Amino acid sequence: MIRIDVLTLFPEMCEGVFGTSILGKARDKGIVSLNAVNFRDFSGNKHNTVDDTPYGGGGGMVLKPDPIFAAVEHLLSPVPTEEGVKPRIILMCPQGKTYTQRVAEELAQEQHLIFICGHYEGYDERIREHLVTDELSIGDYVLTGGELPALTVIDSIVRLQPGALGNETSAISDSFSTGLLEYPHYTRPAEFRGWKVPDMLLSGHHANIEVWRREQALQRTLERRPDLLDTAELTPKDKQILERLKGNK
Repeated sequence: MIRIDVLTLFPEMCEGVFGTSILGKARDKGIVSLNAVNFRDFSGNKHNTVDDTPYGGGGGMVLKPDPIFAAVEHLLSPVPTEEGVKPRIILMCPQGKTYTQRVAEELAQEQHLIFICGHYEGYDERIREHLVTDELSIGDYVLTGGELPALTVIDSIVRLQPGALGNETSAISDSFSTGLLEYPHYTRPAEFRGWKVPDMLLSGHHANIEVWRREQALQRTLERRPDLLDTAELTPKDKQILERLKGNK
């Protein structure tokens, strides 16, 4: 079981998501432990203050290091994971490494993850330097707080856990898992308002269907995210298909 803790000033934002859909089912099955911790409880002062004005002046407020460190140390005492196994402590911030499916697959192998969700102007730099192991960003834009990015990352990690999805092949074929965008899907009815399902998918010839799906994935990636082709693992056959697709433009 993977354990995931979220340090936040708004645990109610997390609890609603933790109890629904794939995350809720995974928690009920004992696949994942999900825990939202209000780090204001570790402020250590009578006013429960977790932020202060920045040294050197400037606008906004900065999260103090002491409540964040105290909350993490509380989660690690006693150590909930195997001896010698340290958690990944992840800071959600716009300055972090861009989050990708590859990072999701890496984090899904961990036993314990701790996410720190900030608000206000930013974090005291000592949190970055002496506490966290990773800094992640879900895109080049700024949100009010780190909860929504953290929940996005958590959802992508939990669905990779064995038993979390009803169909274990779903995560394998998702967009980005293969390095390409996913091929198009269809279901009943075979014809809807004059729009028909491709004949190949109705043929029952599974080997040809797989070839068709691969070509569709390559075409969709070429059209929408050609940058992914620079790092995707392509076979000689894939490269032939791409040359043909480029020639048909």
